[in-house]
Amino acid sequence: MRKPQDIDAEIKARKDQIKTLKLLRIRQFGELVVATGADGLDHEVLAGVLLAAVEASKQPETLEVWRRKGAEFFRGGSARGADGAADDIGPSFEADHHRAAAG
Repeated sequence: MRKPQDIDAEIKARKDQIKTLKLLRIRQFGELVVATGADGLDHEVLAGVLLAAVEASKQPETLEVWRRKGAEFFRGGSARGADGAADDIGPSFEADHHRAAAG
């Protein structure tokens, strides 16, 4: 008979890998925030933008616009306009922004 595998050790190793990957993911999100210039926003504004993005992401056409802008950003293009503001961020987000500014 073959020696049984140490399943508990494998489970622990996988859990360690998962923890390492989760930490890497968090670090990459932080790097992305800095690289896009979003680290200049205060925490409440950044949280509001992210919450609006989650809500707007339910519209496939908005996601496609954002996907193209993200791909351009990672190719070395700029997702920011000359004034430093993001441009063409999507119809739903812009509508929410204008509603919030008016109210």
